[in-house]
Amino acid sequence: MDIFRKKPIKKASLGYMKRNLKLKDLILLGIGAVIGTGIFVVTGSAAADYAGPAAMLSFLVAAFVVILSGFSFAEFASRVPVTGGPYSYMYVVFGELSGWMAGWFLICEYLLAVSSVASGWSSYVQGFLASLGITLPKALTAGYNAKEGTYIDLIAALVVVFITVWVTQEAKKALRLNNLMVWVKFALIALFIVVGVFFIEPSNWKPYMPFGFSGVFDGAALVFFAFLGFDAIALAAEEVENPQKDIPRGIIGSIAIATVLYVIVTLILTGMVPYTELGVGDPVAFALRYVKLDMIGSVISIGAILTLLTVTISMLYSLVRLIYAISQDGLLPTFLQKIDQKHRTPVRATYVAGGIALFFAAAFPLAILAELTNITALACLIMMSLGILRLRKTMGQPKKGEYKVPFVPVLPWLSVLACAFLMSRLQKATWIVFLITIVLGLAIYFFYGYQHSHLAKKEK
Repeated sequence: MDIFRKKPIKKASLGYMKRNLKLKDLILLGIGAVIGTGIFVVTGSAAADYAGPAAMLSFLVAAFVVILSGFSFAEFASRVPVTGGPYSYMYVVFGELSGWMAGWFLICEYLLAVSSVASGWSSYVQGFLASLGITLPKALTAGYNAKEGTYIDLIAALVVVFITVWVTQEAKKALRLNNLMVWVKFALIALFIVVGVFFIEPSNWKPYMPFGFSGVFDGAALVFFAFLGFDAIALAAEEVENPQKDIPRGIIGSIAIATVLYVIVTLILTGMVPYTELGVGDPVAFALRYVKLDMIGSVISIGAILTLLTVTISMLYSLVRLIYAISQDGLLPTFLQKIDQKHRTPVRATYVAGGIALFFAAAFPLAILAELTNITALACLIMMSLGILRLRKTMGQPKKGEYKVPFVPVLPWLSVLACAFLMSRLQKATWIVFLITIVLGLAIYFFYGYQHSHLAKKEK
């Protein structure tokens, strides 16, 4: 049994895209992919449940970990510019089983991220409806929690159904709209900062660190979710004019800008409202309603609803294409390759992904979804950092024009340790589900993927 058989780099797939992306394009791409649920939803939970006003430090810790991982993405994208991201990278350097597990973690990450954003979207819709005097039965307002009297998040379920149908038909339009939403995000954040700064009560920042450094690190493990999506920059390597310089600058630049915005918003948020009151699904809009700015709160809610909707569509679009790519290699059933002849989209993969996302979005609270998303993402980042060490052994040092991760092997190992540390801060229940996920992924590979792999067919 050869579980280390490797996927060759197809030279025919390299160099055919137009290199016209500049540094500013990469930074906007990164910001568009990163800023979404994190700033509009997770900030409140991080402050209320983990770090208090020191949640801004949690964002700084998470940003440090993300930057370390971003270097690995940059070198892989520069030296192995194939489609599929970490799935293809691990397939090339470690072999099939590692490639599949990286792909499996990515599937779980995107799937849970879709569900998480849908849950966040639901919170803002409910907050907006409440401002109009419309409330849903409590049982239909959130995922299963018998103690709280909630059983299903109806709005989250409905939005997943909507985006699933949308992606099968109008994916290109949705992705173009997503670019426009970058500027909507900036406008919303700017509006909140400009207005909110006048309603800060310094007493709300005391105590600054109510849960100590432990709370800060626990908060970092949660808000790591806010930085997911930065890898979109590295995946654009083949279309960048100067990938060696601009990809790492784009990654660091977009993360830096996102971090500054996260810190400022968290600073103002915890200054406007006591951190104990921020355990809500729509903290930014809630803070404005808290200081009696209901109209501006409604504007933020509407803007967040539009922004989060497009982010959800973009995530599902990416998830479906990943599933489709893996099925083309034979590691997932071939029926997932079915293309809708009218719209030219992988319709079966879309419905399967949407159906599973529907279940998670409807049944699980946002905090649980975010933690599950984070642990699978962190596991994938660990593989990427270890992959750099393997890449250097198999392909040698980067050539002129290719990006080079500095301080190898120190920096990749530091990235591994940092990711592992954040994973250790997650809840026991999250780890149990993660271990089940690993077992399920291995079972899919050994009972289906290994026999049906295209590489297996070539060996016969």
